[in-house]
Amino acid sequence: MGPTDRETGRAGHRRRWSSGGSAALLVIGAALWAVGGPGAAPAQASPATAARSAAPATAGGQAAGAGDRSENKLALGNGLALTPPMGWNDWNAYGCNVSESLVKQTADKIVSSGLAAAGYQYVNIDDCWMQHSRDASGNLQPDYGKFPSGISGTAAYVHSKGLKIGIYEDAGTQTCAGYPGSLGHEAQDARLFASWGIDYLKYDNCYNNGSSTTEQYIARYSAMRDALAATGRPIVYSICEWGVNAPWTWAPNVGNLWRTTGDIQANFNSVLNIFRQNVGLAAYAGPGAWNDPDMLEVGNGMSATEDRAHFSLWAEMAAPLLAGNNLVTASATTLSILGNRDVIAVDQDSLGKQGRMVSSSGGLDVLAKPLSNGDVSVVLFNETGSTATISTTAAAIGKSGATSYGLKDLWSGSTSTTSGTISASVPGHGVVMYRVSGGTTGDPGGGDSTTVLRGVGSNRCLDDPNSSTSNGTQMRIWDCTGGNNQRWTYTTGGQLQVLGKCLDAYNNQTSAGTKVIIWDCNGQTNQQWRINADGTITGVQSGLCLDVNGAATANGTLVVIWTCNGQSNQKWTRS
Repeated sequence: MGPTDRETGRAGHRRRWSSGGSAALLVIGAALWAVGGPGAAPAQASPATAARSAAPATAGGQAAGAGDRSENKLALGNGLALTPPMGWNDWNAYGCNVSESLVKQTADKIVSSGLAAAGYQYVNIDDCWMQHSRDASGNLQPDYGKFPSGISGTAAYVHSKGLKIGIYEDAGTQTCAGYPGSLGHEAQDARLFASWGIDYLKYDNCYNNGSSTTEQYIARYSAMRDALAATGRPIVYSICEWGVNAPWTWAPNVGNLWRTTGDIQANFNSVLNIFRQNVGLAAYAGPGAWNDPDMLEVGNGMSATEDRAHFSLWAEMAAPLLAGNNLVTASATTLSILGNRDVIAVDQDSLGKQGRMVSSSGGLDVLAKPLSNGDVSVVLFNETGSTATISTTAAAIGKSGATSYGLKDLWSGSTSTTSGTISASVPGHGVVMYRVSGGTTGDPGGGDSTTVLRGVGSNRCLDDPNSSTSNGTQMRIWDCTGGNNQRWTYTTGGQLQVLGKCLDAYNNQTSAGTKVIIWDCNGQTNQQWRINADGTITGVQSGLCLDVNGAATANGTLVVIWTCNGQSNQKWTRS
């Protein structure tokens, strides 16, 4: 029997696992806490993701506990993960079939294949490593059938290879597969992990006793943070709450990395959906604190073109690079993708910038990531199924001051120069990735700007209710607080983004009265807006104005698009 709705506040979260060699799907069918949240998500052209719980609001509409965070600060202060963690995790390929022999064989392969020399460091054990009950003293017990040497003996072997080892637990009463959780046992479990020589903890979110609010999430995850710190052992802390309560707004104070999405699957659509959810969160990432769009699926059944795209996008987004495949029998192609040192260098760049979307139109994306030596990494990504030419310019990626710029293709190794145009024919579901050198480097795209949008007629701000990250949540006006749920990033691609989501005219509709919602960013024209000199904001697709419904001024009044009429309920100031 799988986990029940005792465990989470998130609908549709899935954990894949296998037992006795047969694969099964463990579905976590949790109730959705929607505190002032929307109804069912609209059937847009972009694939819908699972609904997420909305955090309760303070009087000003900001999620409690989610402070203003306009740039990354190394608030956790444990000095770890100054670049995104690299390594391997068993779950995607093996589920519950983890063992000491598998871990040792994988550690051997990481070294012998050259992956360790390329930067892969952590060998991480996921769920199902323990017995179903604690011992008489309340300690977790390894499953000695799977781990004859225990976790400490396994850790010693991994350390002997010059690598580090990670373990899995859960901020609930049970793990996702039904083993004892750490809720209420944080200090005891942290001491045990430290005594075993653990270097990395992945901390999940199942069976969480109905925890749903941001304050409750912060409390549960902070308890383990403090317990790990008290051991005195350096242990990277990976928060795995699936993006339920917008962890990017609070987790930098708590962990070294935090999952921004649900579980990845070994198919291109899953990779694409997760990319869309994670790409808008660049402002929250930096040394010691990383957005985590989940483990890699390279080598797990996608095409080589798709695997290269997946790996490139994760590197461009400064994501953890945790291989999730069978490394022991991996093909030469898979190992060459995972071991591409030019792409790894982009991910591991010491500047710690997550790449940003420079442009996105019709499934053709351009991302740019400034690097510590002044170069810029550029990914031309083709979401569509057909080969297409994708183009940008040196100016758009933040380069200036030279008559010629160097281009190195990070997959083919070829080099060339350009006076400004950066363009390539990109296969369907594929990428071309360049490292661009020369000139000086500024903000990619000439600078995304973050602002508060204040209605002229209401003197209230455009507000994401309860800091929701649920697709389909309709926007409103509320007293201005300056909170993250009122801070809108206007991108060079014309998007207005909040908490990693895009302002969206519902279901591509263009009629007056269409509700204005948030949705995963997808580059469609119903997510593109023009901020005009007269204070109006018009939809590129509809030509209609962002409008406070009925010219009302009360807190909670909903926002729609409407025929532009010059009235004050259609005018906004930026601050």
